[in-house]
Amino acid sequence: MKFYPLLFEPNLHPTVWGGESWEVSAVPGSISIISNGEWAGQELTAVIEQHPDDILGKAVNEKYHGKLPLLVKFIDARQDLSIQVHPNDEMAMREHGKKGKSEMWYIIKADEGAHLYAGFKQEITPEDYQRRIADGTITEVLADHTVKAGDVFYLPAGRVHAICGGILLAEVQQSSDVTYRIYDYNRPGLDGKPRELHTELAAKALDFHVEANYRTDYPDTSNRAIQVINSPYFSIRVMIVSKPFHRDLMKYDSFVITMCIEGDCIIRVRSTGEEIFLKEGSSTLIPAAIADYDVLPQHDNTRILDAFIDNMDRSLANTVTRFLHWRA
Repeated sequence: MKFYPLLFEPNLHPTVWGGESWEVSAVPGSISIISNGEWAGQELTAVIEQHPDDILGKAVNEKYHGKLPLLVKFIDARQDLSIQVHPNDEMAMREHGKKGKSEMWYIIKADEGAHLYAGFKQEITPEDYQRRIADGTITEVLADHTVKAGDVFYLPAGRVHAICGGILLAEVQQSSDVTYRIYDYNRPGLDGKPRELHTELAAKALDFHVEANYRTDYPDTSNRAIQVINSPYFSIRVMIVSKPFHRDLMKYDSFVITMCIEGDCIIRVRSTGEEIFLKEGSSTLIPAAIADYDVLPQHDNTRILDAFIDNMDRSLANTVTRFLHWRA
């Protein structure tokens, strides 16, 4: 079997506040359809079911029982999204029989003065929360962040948040559709009816702890893979590439989802020579079996984001490193 990087048909979700493109999805009801190669026209989940170890990676397949554990999106917020929170795995399984949702945002474009909410800016009690929901003042106690292109926010389950208008971003999250709306500005949905709120469930999911800094700081260096997030649920690397760039991720034993944030590029698999053209605003899933490839930028500065599961055994890696240092 000759594996290759997978491209997908458009999977667009219009919303009252703008819209989402579900780039790589295994969520029932919105599963990605492969658009290239031998599996064109097939659902991603069906192909994974046929070749779970080769596509997901053996460790990912074992841990997630043959399921793709991530969902990635481009989100175009023209108006403010609802104030919301997501449950953790334990609560989501108990309440809905599903996985929880931790996620991250990478800001692609932001209008001047654009902002978002992430976390609380001051300690409040569950009683304060209920009162502020009732009187519509919940945003007064949220941490409000002015944003620009390149900003990163990690949103573990339990952290209150909302994207606001004038922002285009890439989102990587656990493969889950569980969202609790806390406050939605009393606006109607696309059907003209008030959108459902989940204030009581949200109260159980919320983490009221206040962090000193909710934004993720990282070096913005060209032609290097910069780790911006390494969580229990996903690892994220960002690259600004101006020359051919080798990516060997075989050691992680994971699929790789690559999102082209800026510019276009060609991805060439080293073992097979297989190539795909990845244009700005599109994404590919690179099977674990071929996660050794070159990124060939077609512009001076091509910006890409990689998402995968880090299965590397750190204790073994540290042992090898110590041995090599001793031998040297």
